[in-house]
Amino acid sequence: MTKNNGNGEKVKSMESWIWDAACSIHGAVDAPKYKEYILPIVFVKRLCDVFDDEIDRIAEKRKSRTKALQLVERDRTLVRFYLPLKPKDPETERTWDVIRTLSDKIGQKLTDILREIAKENKDLQGIIDRIDFNATTHGQRDIDDDRLSKLIEKIAEKPLGLKDVEPDIIGRSYEYLIRKFAEGSGQSAGEFYTPAEVGLIMAKIMDAEPGMKIYDPCCGSGGLLIKCELEMENKMPARKKYPPLKLYGQEFMPSTWAMSKMNMVIHDMEGEIEIGDTLKNPKFKKGNSLQKFDRVVANPMWNQGRDSLPYINDDYFINDELERFPAGSPGGKIDWGWVQHIYSSMNESGKAAVVLDTGAASRGSGNQSNNKEKNVRKWFIEHDLIEGVIYLPENLFYNTSAPGIILFFNKQKPKERKDKIYLLHAGKEFEKGDPKNYITPEGIERITETFKQFKNVEKFARLVDKEKIVKNDYNISPSRYIQINDAETYRPIGEIVKELNMLEEEAVEIDNEVKNILKKLGV
Repeated sequence: MTKNNGNGEKVKSMESWIWDAACSIHGAVDAPKYKEYILPIVFVKRLCDVFDDEIDRIAEKRKSRTKALQLVERDRTLVRFYLPLKPKDPETERTWDVIRTLSDKIGQKLTDILREIAKENKDLQGIIDRIDFNATTHGQRDIDDDRLSKLIEKIAEKPLGLKDVEPDIIGRSYEYLIRKFAEGSGQSAGEFYTPAEVGLIMAKIMDAEPGMKIYDPCCGSGGLLIKCELEMENKMPARKKYPPLKLYGQEFMPSTWAMSKMNMVIHDMEGEIEIGDTLKNPKFKKGNSLQKFDRVVANPMWNQGRDSLPYINDDYFINDELERFPAGSPGGKIDWGWVQHIYSSMNESGKAAVVLDTGAASRGSGNQSNNKEKNVRKWFIEHDLIEGVIYLPENLFYNTSAPGIILFFNKQKPKERKDKIYLLHAGKEFEKGDPKNYITPEGIERITETFKQFKNVEKFARLVDKEKIVKNDYNISPSRYIQINDAETYRPIGEIVKELNMLEEEAVEIDNEVKNILKKLGV
C-alpha cells in the first residue's frame, strides 16, 4: 500500500507518527503550542538524516564515515549544510544519536544545539534558534525533560532522509498539526496545504527548463517551488551539467516562512524567500514595477473575503501603483485579485498554474451581468490568457472536502491553442485515503499527459472554443462542459443553481427559435 502513491497509506503513517509525537507531551502545553516544540525537533531530525546522507555519499569513496566527517569539517562546501554534532563513534552511530542520547539538562542542551546549528548555517539564523526548550512560566518548565525525552524518542522512530519521505515533510507535518488543533477547538485553520500530487501535476505541466525563474507569491512552506525544481531535475539527462532553477517566494505567516527557508536549506536550492503580505507589499520588484518570472505557481487562500484585509477596496485595485490589476476589482472575493497579481508577475513568455476553489471558475455567470468577479474572468478569456482548467477530485485538501481547480495561464499560447481553453475533469481520478483522498501515480500520469496533448477524451477532457465559453457567460468550470455521469462529484449549490438558470435561459431561447421557424412555415 505504501508504494501505491505519494500520499495514501504513506501519509497515514506520517500523520500517526506526528500525532503520537504530539501525544507524548500531552498536558505539557496547550495543544496550539505543540507544533512550536515538535516542528523544530522534526526539522533537526530531518537535518541530521540528510546530513548523514551526505556523509554516507562521501564515505563511499573514503571507505570510512570518520574520514568523511573529518574531510567535511575541513571543507564544508562538500555538503549542502554543516552540522556541528559529533557522534562518539561515527562508524556505528548516526548524527541524530547525539540528540537522542541526551540524558540530563535536555531542554538547555537541545536549545544550545539548535543555536549552534544556526550559528554554523546563516540561512537558519532566526529560524530554528527561536525556541527555548528550557523556558519556564511562573517558575514551572513549559515542557520538562521527561516529556521532552519522550518527544525526541518518538520522533526518532521515523527516518527522514532524502529518499525516506516526500520533499516537503516539514510543510506536511505543520499542516497536519494545524488541522488537528483546529478540529480540536472547533475552528477552521484557514490554511490550505497543497497536496503533494497536486503540486506534482502543476510542476509537470509547467515543465520548467534549467535556469528559469520560478515564483510563488504565497509560498507557504515552499512545496510548490521545490516540486518544480525536482521535476526539472528528473527530466534532465544523467551526468549532464545544467543550472538549477532560481526560486522566489513570499509568505505572510512568520512560522510558515521559516519552514520555507528550512526547506531551501535541506534541498540546497537557490531560493529567495521573503516575508510579508504580497498583496499589500510585494517584495520582488524592479524599480516601479513587479519583477517578472518565467513560471508562477500558487495556491492562495480560497474565497478570501476582502473584508479580512482592511486596506482592500475597489479603489485599491484600480489605483495600484504597480498597475498589477488590469482587469479591475474582483468584487468581494480576492481570488481573481491574486490571479491578476500572478499575471502581472509573468514575463512575456510566462506561464502560471494557480489552485483555486471551483467557484472561481463560474461565480457571476448566468443572470448577473454586472458581477465584478465574472467581469475579471471575462477579461482573461477575451485576452486569450487561460490555457486550461483541471477540475480536481474531492477531499484532497486539508480543512475542506471541496475539490478545487487548477487554472493554467499562458502569455504565449501556440497558434493551434488560440481562442480555445482545455478543460479536464479529474473528479474520478482518486483513491480513498485516511483521512484524505489521494491521486495515484498512474492518475497523475494520465492527467498530465492528457493535458499536454490537448485532445478530446470522452468523459474526461475537452477542448472548448471561446465562442462556447462566451455563450455560457464565461463559465470555465469543466463540470459545465464535461459530463462524467456515474461519478458523484462535489459541486457548490450556487454553481448548480446558476447552471440550472443558464439551462432554463437556453431552453427559452431554443423555444423562441422553434416558434419563429414554425411561424415562417405558417404552422
